[in-house]
Amino acid sequence: MTAVPRRHTVALKPRITDAEGHPDHGSSLVTVVVEATGDLGVSGFPRYVGPGMQVEIDPRTGAVEAITVDGDELPYGWVAEVVRGPADR
Repeated sequence: MTAVPRRHTVALKPRITDAEGHPDHGSSLVTVVVEATGDLGVSGFPRYVGPGMQVEIDPRTGAVEAITVDGDELPYGWVAEVVRGPADR
């Protein structure tokens, strides 16, 4: 069983790929530290909350499985990524 980190840093980025189709998400527009709630989200993965953000993260892969920002879905083409670092504990 994979341990569930207490917090993560999540970065919102403006695009899925660069002009040539490479998976370059661009610079972060905003980063938020989110804290575990102890609940599972609709995706079945642990839910985290932070300022204006609710996110569900797969603890095994670190993939963002669901996210809302200020209660809304991300705009089309935007991506959310977990930033690995000291907040991931």
